[in-house]
Amino acid sequence: MKRKRYTEEQIISILKEHEAGASVPDLSRRHGVAENTIYRWKSKFGGMEVSEAKRLRELESENAKLKRLLAEAELDKAALKELVQGNW
Repeated sequence: MKRKRYTEEQIISILKEHEAGASVPDLSRRHGVAENTIYRWKSKFGGMEVSEAKRLRELESENAKLKRLLAEAELDKAALKELVQGNW
């Protein structure tokens, strides 16, 4: 089964339908997602506008990139310490 990737606009429109009174089982059937997915979206994107959700996704991406860079720098630092100590 192919996984769908919903955009922020689609997620927020689905959540707005839920806020308007649509039931979660009905929404999940109509949009082809699991009920748990809608609840997870609600906890993550609930009350947000589209621009805020896009900014959140950009920040998460940037944060992951920075964590990767930090991990690489720590590995380099540990390798240099071993080299200086003569354990090589």
